[in-house]
Amino acid sequence: MSLAAASRAALLTAVSWSAFVGVAAAQEAPQTAELDDVIVTGAPYGISARATTIATTVIDEETLAAAPAASLGDLVAGLPGMRSTDFAPGASRPVIRGLSGPRVQVLTNGIGLIDASSVSPDHQVATDPAEANRIEIVRGPATLAYGGTAIGGVVNVLDNRIPTELPDGVDGMVSTQASSVDGGWSVSGRATFALGPVAVSLDGVSKQADDYDIPAPAISQRLADAEGIPRGPGGTQPNSFSELDSRGLGLSWIGSRGFIGASVKDLSSTYGVVAEEDVFIQLEQTREDLRGELTLDGGPFQRITGAWGHADYTHTEFEGPGAPGTIFQSDGWEARADLVQRSRDGWNGAIGAQTLSRSFEAIGDEAFVPGSETEEAGIYTVQRLDRDRWGLEGGLRYDRRSVRAAPLSGGPEIDRDFNNWSGSAAAFIKPMADLFLGISLAHNERAPSEVELFADGLHVATGVYETGDPTLDNETVTTIEGTVHYDVGRFRGDLHVYASKYDGFIDERDTGAVFVDGGESFPVFQFVQTGADFRGFEAEAAWDLWSEGDRGLSLEGAADFVRAETDLGPAARIPPWSLTARLAWTSTPLDAALEVRRVAEQDRLAAYELGTDAYTMVNLSASWRPFADKAIAVFAEGHNLTDTEAREHVSFLKDRAPLPGRNFRAGISYRF
Repeated sequence: MSLAAASRAALLTAVSWSAFVGVAAAQEAPQTAELDDVIVTGAPYGISARATTIATTVIDEETLAAAPAASLGDLVAGLPGMRSTDFAPGASRPVIRGLSGPRVQVLTNGIGLIDASSVSPDHQVATDPAEANRIEIVRGPATLAYGGTAIGGVVNVLDNRIPTELPDGVDGMVSTQASSVDGGWSVSGRATFALGPVAVSLDGVSKQADDYDIPAPAISQRLADAEGIPRGPGGTQPNSFSELDSRGLGLSWIGSRGFIGASVKDLSSTYGVVAEEDVFIQLEQTREDLRGELTLDGGPFQRITGAWGHADYTHTEFEGPGAPGTIFQSDGWEARADLVQRSRDGWNGAIGAQTLSRSFEAIGDEAFVPGSETEEAGIYTVQRLDRDRWGLEGGLRYDRRSVRAAPLSGGPEIDRDFNNWSGSAAAFIKPMADLFLGISLAHNERAPSEVELFADGLHVATGVYETGDPTLDNETVTTIEGTVHYDVGRFRGDLHVYASKYDGFIDERDTGAVFVDGGESFPVFQFVQTGADFRGFEAEAAWDLWSEGDRGLSLEGAADFVRAETDLGPAARIPPWSLTARLAWTSTPLDAALEVRRVAEQDRLAAYELGTDAYTMVNLSASWRPFADKAIAVFAEGHNLTDTEAREHVSFLKDRAPLPGRNFRAGISYRF
C-alpha cells in the first residue's frame, strides 16, 4: 500500500472511531459547564475563547456600534495576526498570518458569501461590518468545519437577521458617525420585534465617503526612485471614494424546541478603483438565507442545525461615465447541516456536512479568467474532551471539489476533480485554574481556485498579465501550534506560536516575460507550485495598573510576526512585525484609550517587490455614556494624529496609495 493510500485509510479509520467515541460519550451521565466568551466559529457546540487551542478574536456588538465605517478588511487590520489587502476603502479583504484570497474564508452566519471577492483584490467583500452584531475571527488552519478555502483562517460575520429568540418588546440599535479625512458619514440600524411566536428583523446601512486625504504623495519614494517617475503633489488619494447601501428583512418562527426562519438582503455599492484613474465599480447582490435549529428529546445528539444561502451577484467595472467594461457575475448556493452531540462527562462534538454549487462568469475585454462551474461537498467531525486538568481536541474532514471551465485561449472544456483530506489533533493541560497550555497539529488540503487554474489575461487591477496552470494539484500544509492563556491577578495574556510547512504551495511568480498592450508593458506572472515554510506568533497582554470600584487603568499590548520562505525565495506580500501598546481607562460613564502602534520595515522581499518603510501611528479614542443604563454612547476618535505616511506591505497598491492621513471621527449610538 502506498503512503498516500495508507494515510487515507488511517483517516477513514479515525473518522469512524471519532464518530463512534462521540456517540458513546453522549450516552454517559450529564454534566454542565460554564463558558465565558463562547465561540461558535470552528466548533458548532461552542467553546470558551480562553479554553481552546484555536486562535480566536471576537469583535462584539458594543465595539461594532462605535467602530469606524470601514470595509471588513480595514476594520480587522491591526488585530493580532491580521492585516488588510487595503485596495482603497471600497475593496479591502482580510489577511490572516500573511495569507489572503482563496486561503481566507469570509462567512456570514457560517455560510460563504458567494461573491467574487477572492478573484481580485479590487473586488469588494459583499458584506459590511455595520450589518453585524458580532464578528468572530479564527486564525490558522483549525477550521475543519469550513473546508479547504479556510486553510488560512475564517472571518465569520454574525448578524441577527434571522432571530433565534423572541425579543422582549423591541430590541435593536442605531448608530451614526462622520469622519474628517474623507468627508464621510454613515448611518446604520436594526430592530427586532415579536408578532406572537414570529420574530421580525429589519436592518439597514448607508454610508458615503469622498476621496481621502493622504499625508504624502500617492507615489512612494521607493517606486519613484525605481521607475524614475515624479511622486506628484499628494494631498488627496485619487479615485478612492466609496458608497454603500444595504437593506435586510428576516422572519423567524420560534418555539420551545427551536426555530426556523428566512431572510433576504439587497446590497449595492459603488467605489473607485485606485489602481485605474476614472474607473469605478458598481456591485449588486441579492441574497436569501434559511436557517433553523431543532432540539432533540433524547439519544446521542442534543440538536440539529441547518443553514442554506443563495446569492445572485453582479460586479460591473466602468471606465468613466461610458458603457460598462468588464462584468463579473456569480450565482450559487451553499448549505450545511450539523448534528451536535449531547454533552456528557466533558465530551462535546459535532458531525456535519456542507455542499455548494456556484456559477461564475467574467464578460468583457479585460476578463482575465474564464467562466466556470464549481461543485463541492464535504463531511466532517470535530470533537473535544475536557477534564479538570487536561483535555483533547480534534477533527477530520473530507471534501470533493469539481471545477469546469473553457480556457480563454480556446480548446476543449477542462474538468478537474480534487479530493481533499484534512485532520487536526490537540492536547492541553490546565496546571492551575488560570493557566491553559496547549499544542495542536493540523494537516489541511486546499484545491486550487479558478484564478490559479485558468487565469489567462491582463489583470489591470494588479498591473500584471496572469497565467494560470490547469494542471495544479492540491495545496497541502502541516501546522504545529502552541497556545498559552494566562489570567492571574492583575495580568492577562495570550500567546500563539506556529510553524507551517506547505507542499505544493501555490505561488504567483514573475516569469521575466513582458506583455505589451497599447504601448504599455506588463510583466507576465505564472501560478506555480513550490514548497514553503511559514512561522510566526501572536501575543496579547494586559496589566491592571490601578482600580477602584468601577474605575480602572490598564496597560495593554499586542505583537505579531510572520516569516514566509518558499523554495523560490521569500513569499510575496508578507507583513512585517508589529507592536501595539495601549493605555486604557475604563469606568461606568467613560472609556478612553491612547494607542501607539509600530509597524516595522519589510526588507525580506520576493524578486519583484519593493520594500516598505516602517511607521509609527498614534491614536486616541473615547466613549462617553451619559446615562447609567449605557443605552446611549457618544464616541470620538483621533486616528493617525501625527499624520504619518504609512503603507501596508500586503497591498498590491502600497506604492501608489498610502493609508489615510490624520482623521477625526465622532458619532453616537443607541442600543434599545
